[in-house]
Amino acid sequence: MKQALLEFALRRPRTVYVLALLLVIVLGAQIPRIVIDTDPENMLPAEQADRVFHNEVKREMGLHDAIVVGLVEAEEADGIYTPANLGALHRATEKILELDGVVPQDLMSLAVADNVEQEARGALRFEWLMPEPPRTREAALAIRNAVERLPLLEDTLASGDGRAAAIYVPIVNKDESHRLAEEIHAITTAASAEFDATGDWHITGLPVAEDTFGYEMFVQMGISAPLAGVAIFLLLWFFFRSLPLIVAPMIVAMVTVIATMGLLIGMGFTVHIMSSMIPIFLMPIAVVDSVHIMSEFADRYRPGRSQEDTMREVVGHLFRPMLFTSVTSSVGFASLALTPIPPVQVFGAYVAFGIMLAFLLTIVFVPAWVSRMKPSSLARMQALLHRDDGDSPLAAALRPVGRFALARHRALLLAFTVLFAASVVGITRIEINDNPIRWFKEDHRIRIADQVLNRHFAGTYDAWLVLDRTRDIDRAALDEQVADILDAAPAATRDTWRDIAPPPDEAIGAEQLDRLMSALEDRLFDAEGEELDALDALLREVEAVARETRYFQRPEVLRWIQTLQEDVEQSGVVGKSNALPDLVKTVHRELLSGEAEDFRIPDSSAGVAQVLLQFQSSHRPQDLWHMVTPAYDRAVVWLQLSSGDNQDMTRVMRHVDSFLEDNPPPEGMAVRWAGKTYLNVVWQDAMVKGMVGSLAGAFVAVLAMMIILFRSVGYGLLAMLPLTFTITFIYGLIGWIGKDYDMPIAVLSALTLGLSIDFAIHFIERSREALARSGELRSAMAEVFEEPARAISRNAIVIAIGFTPLLLAPLVPYITVGIFLASIMAASALVTLVLLPAVMQPFLGRTARTSEAT
Repeated sequence: MKQALLEFALRRPRTVYVLALLLVIVLGAQIPRIVIDTDPENMLPAEQADRVFHNEVKREMGLHDAIVVGLVEAEEADGIYTPANLGALHRATEKILELDGVVPQDLMSLAVADNVEQEARGALRFEWLMPEPPRTREAALAIRNAVERLPLLEDTLASGDGRAAAIYVPIVNKDESHRLAEEIHAITTAASAEFDATGDWHITGLPVAEDTFGYEMFVQMGISAPLAGVAIFLLLWFFFRSLPLIVAPMIVAMVTVIATMGLLIGMGFTVHIMSSMIPIFLMPIAVVDSVHIMSEFADRYRPGRSQEDTMREVVGHLFRPMLFTSVTSSVGFASLALTPIPPVQVFGAYVAFGIMLAFLLTIVFVPAWVSRMKPSSLARMQALLHRDDGDSPLAAALRPVGRFALARHRALLLAFTVLFAASVVGITRIEINDNPIRWFKEDHRIRIADQVLNRHFAGTYDAWLVLDRTRDIDRAALDEQVADILDAAPAATRDTWRDIAPPPDEAIGAEQLDRLMSALEDRLFDAEGEELDALDALLREVEAVARETRYFQRPEVLRWIQTLQEDVEQSGVVGKSNALPDLVKTVHRELLSGEAEDFRIPDSSAGVAQVLLQFQSSHRPQDLWHMVTPAYDRAVVWLQLSSGDNQDMTRVMRHVDSFLEDNPPPEGMAVRWAGKTYLNVVWQDAMVKGMVGSLAGAFVAVLAMMIILFRSVGYGLLAMLPLTFTITFIYGLIGWIGKDYDMPIAVLSALTLGLSIDFAIHFIERSREALARSGELRSAMAEVFEEPARAISRNAIVIAIGFTPLLLAPLVPYITVGIFLASIMAASALVTLVLLPAVMQPFLGRTARTSEAT
C-alpha cells in the first residue's frame, strides 16, 4: 500500500492535485451551513437524567432563560429612585416588551410589578407599582417605600442599597440572546437620553454570555486559523528558505482544515467551543510529518540525483514512524470519544480524522509536489539548508544538549524525579471550576456587568430547588369513606356518584378531584332532603381529600420551606431565595393588619388557600404558577447566586445536603436540583470522570502500539516517558499556579499524549538506527542530535508558534489553550531531547560497550 501510494503520487502528480482540489470543493461547500452552539446544556446528552428533569421543570413551571438588565446609579443621593432614572427604567421596559423573542407576560421590572396593599381588613388592593414614570421626587421615593415592603422585589428588581434596579427579560430562544442584548443596549441608551438619566446600564446573564461567546467565537475562527497559517508559513520559510518547497505543507494543512470542518458541518454537527478550535489545532499538527520529510529530503538529496528516487528513499525510511506517530496522535484525540460530553466527543473524533487525513495527504501530496519542482530550485534549497544546518543557532544549541544529557545523566534523572514528584503534588491541588461569564476577559462589558450587578443585587445566577410531593392519593381510603356515606344515602345519590366518579381502577389526582367537586356542587343546586345531605357529605369528604392533595398549601410544609430558605441564605453564596412562603406571608400581612406581626404563614390550609385565591386577583396571577403547580404537588425555590462558579454552586449543594440531613423534609416530599448553574456542575463532573477514563484507555492503547512498533517492552516503556512526564508536569503546573480545571484544560491531555509520543517515536527510532550503525551510544547520540533533533525541534517550534495567534483572542478559553499548548510543545521537546538520552545512558550505554568489547 505504501509503495502504491507513493508511486501513484510520483507518476501522476497532476491527478493528486485534482483530487485534493475536489476534496476542498466538495467538503468546503458544506461550511456555509455552519451552526454555532455555545449552550452548556449540550455538554450533556439529550437523554441525560438531570438535563431531562431540568427541561421538564422549565416546561411545567413556565420558567424561561432570562437576560438581566441593570441600571446602576452611583452618584445621586436618592440612588435609583429619581424621576430621571425611574423614567428611563419605565421607558426601557415599555420598549423591551415590544421586542420579538421576549416573553412579555413574564418580564419582571418595577414598571410592571404589582404593589399589594390593604384596602380594608380582609380586602386587598392590587395596583401597578409604577404605572407611569414618576414626575416628582416624592413620587419616586414612594416607590422606594413600597419596594421595601415587598420581599419578592427587594434585592431582585431593586437593590437593597437603593442604588440599582433590574429588568429580568425572559426570552423564547436563548440562541437569540446576543441579538436581543444588542437591541436592549440601543433601547436603554435612548431611554437614558430621553430622561437625562445619570445611571449606567449593564446587560448580563448566562444566556447573553453563551450566545455572545458564540458570536465572538465565530469571528475568532475566521482570524486565528489564518493567523496560524501565516505564522507557520513564515517559520517554514525561516527553516527551509525555499518558497516552492514550503507551499506543499501549507496546502496540506489548508486542505486538512477545510476538509475536516466541511465534513463535520456536512454531517450535521454544530460547532461548539471545542470544535471551533479544530482549525487552530490541525493547522500546525498537519505540517508535522511534512517537516520530517522535508528535513530528511534536504539531507539526502544531492544535485544531479533524481528527486523521485530520493523521495522514495525518504518516504520508505520515514513511513513507519510517521504512520505510528499519526496513529498514536489520533488515538490520543479519539480517546475523547470515551468521555460522556458530546461536544468533546465530536472534537476528539474530528481532530483524529484530520490527523490521519493530514498523514495521507503528506505522503501523497508532498512527494507529488516535490517531483514537479525544478532541479535548480532543489539545488538552491539543498545548499541553503546544509549551510544553515551546519552553522545555524538551532544546530549549535542542540549539539551541547545531547552531550550534556549523557554526561550529567544522574543529576538529570534526579532533577526530573524531583520535578515529577512536585508535579504530582501540584495535581492534587487542582480545583475543578468553570463559569461561562469567565470565558470573557476582565474588561469585557459582560464581565463588567456581571461584577457590578452581583455587587448590588442578590445575584444574577439562578439555581432551582425543586420540591415534589411523592405520596399518591389513597384511593382505597377515599372509596371506603364514600362507601359509608353511600350506604345510608338515597338511590339517586348512589346513581349520581356512579355517573361522576372516576372508574375504580383509575388513579385519582388533583385534576380529577377538582372535576369531581365541581360536579357535586352542580348537583347540589337541584337536590333536596336526604339527597342534599348525602351530596353535601360527599362534597365535604372529597374536599378533605383535595386539601390533603394540595401538599404545598399545608402550613407545616410551607414553614419547612421557609426554614430551608433562611438556612440556605447563610451559605455565603446565595444572596436571596424566592418561593411560595414569601408570597403567602406578604399577602397574609396585607389581608390582616398590614403590620409586621402578621407577616407569617396562616395556621391552616384553608387560610393558605384563601391567601392564594386573593393573589390571583392581581395583575400578574401567572407569577404564582412559577412557584407552584396548579395541583400544588410541585414547588420551586428560586435561589439567586452572586457567583456562577461551579465551586460556589457545589458549596450551596453541600450546604443544602447538610440542612436536609439535620432537617429532613416533611413526609411525602422529595428534593432535587435544576437550573443552568446546577447543570454546569453536572457536566463538569461528568467531564472530569470521563477524561480520566479516556486518558487511561488511550495511555494503554499507545503503550501497546509502542511495544508493537519497537518490538520491545523496554523501548515501548521508554517511548512513554516523555508524554508521562509532560502530562504530569503540565497538570502539576496548573495546580501550583491555581488555574481552574475547565474544559479547554481538560482536553490538553489528549494533545499532550498525541504529540509527546510523536517526538519520542522519531527520537527512539533514529537512535536505534544510529546505535546499530555505530555500536556506541555516545556516537549514536552525536548523530541523532544533528538532523533528527533539528526536525524534532522544528516541529515543536512550528506547533508552538502555530498556536500563538490564540493569545490575541478576546476569549479566555482560546488564550488558555494558546499558552498551555505552547508550554506543552516546549516541555515535550525538552523532555524528549534531555530525559531520553539520560535514561538511555545507564542502560544502553553499558550494553553497547559490553557488545563492543565482546
